[in-house]
Amino acid sequence: MASMKIHSLVLVLVALVMGPLAAVAGDPDILTDFVPPTTIGGPANITGDYFTFTGFRPKLIPTATFAVEKASLAEFPALNGQSVSYARLTFPAGTVNPTHTHPRASELLLVIEGALSVGFIDTAGKLYTKDLVAGDMFVFPKGLVHYQSNQGANLAVALSGFGSASAGTVSVPLTVFGTGIDDVVLAKSFKTDVATVQKLKAALTPPKKN
Repeated sequence: MASMKIHSLVLVLVALVMGPLAAVAGDPDILTDFVPPTTIGGPANITGDYFTFTGFRPKLIPTATFAVEKASLAEFPALNGQSVSYARLTFPAGTVNPTHTHPRASELLLVIEGALSVGFIDTAGKLYTKDLVAGDMFVFPKGLVHYQSNQGANLAVALSGFGSASAGTVSVPLTVFGTGIDDVVLAKSFKTDVATVQKLKAALTPPKKN
């Protein structure tokens, strides 16, 4: 019974977050070929190294949980003004990239290893899902709540391209249950009880350090 209540709560949650996401923004245009860093004295001192990102090279240490590695403006300054970025998503068996949004960009996902189940919800509340295998691509429209899940027994890896150098990520569970919103407010918002809200918060809020 408790699991049904939590499942229903999550469905209501996803539906309610769609309204505020209708207003999204994108990257501004630039008037030069690229934006040079201020630390190296201008374009004359730039080499191909500035336009190279090496953070996606293979790593020897496997991950036991879902992991995302980003090549966005924060990690790759050459993307400034280019309206593009990437992320590598690694899904060990049975892991999930929880429901989230990217307020400043659409996402184009390419599965390069294994298989993934993905989906997004539009502003009318309709859920679109698809099971993908290596070589398949799937687009998540800008600002819409979406997820990816590895329901198989093997590792899955995907690359995601974004139409922004800084797409932003808003985690639905963490934003609602991990930011200190009053328990009573959440219970009334999702038509559940405070105990259910506190159970969700406990799972999403890291313990306080002494």
